[in-house]
Amino acid sequence: MFLLNWLKSTLGYLGLHQKNAKLVFLGLDNAGKSTLLQMLKDDRMAQLEPTVHPQSEELVMGSIRFRTFDLGGHEIARKIWKDYLGQVDAIIFMVDASDRERFELAKHELNELLETEELGNTPFVVFGNKIDIPDAASEDELRAALGLDTYASYSQGKTPEGVRPIGVFMCSVAKRAGYAEGFKWVSQFLS
Repeated sequence: MFLLNWLKSTLGYLGLHQKNAKLVFLGLDNAGKSTLLQMLKDDRMAQLEPTVHPQSEELVMGSIRFRTFDLGGHEIARKIWKDYLGQVDAIIFMVDASDRERFELAKHELNELLETEELGNTPFVVFGNKIDIPDAASEDELRAALGLDTYASYSQGKTPEGVRPIGVFMCSVAKRAGYAEGFKWVSQFLS
């Protein structure tokens, strides 16, 4: 076992070993999940229709091959979210940081996920998107609105044993800013 781990880490260091990970993109409708996925996949912005059916894409970032699932955020689609959570490696939860009227609903949906037993050790990346819009919430405001102000964001190194890794990152998919840091952060938790 030691030899296998050593070999994997050596290959990873050399960039010859690729990790595989399953990510699920969740959040309310119009938060920017599909737009982010499109940006990651094709490096371009696109005017997209609301996601009606789950979409799956494969992305390679660095030494990690991500199998992604983009699930709609409208009320009916949120009912099937739990069907996609089995053996997930990380949750990407997006919030429209400019839509304060929906923060309470986003908090409710996020809390439902955080209380899901099978996700007990799953890292969560919470993206506060659309920070390019004037009057978008700050990171501190978003953390407080989502009830995450008591969670530490372990941006450097591993989280302590038994503590769920939750990182909050402010971003603008439209301006191509902020989301790379979130993916870099979550990649440290993927084996």
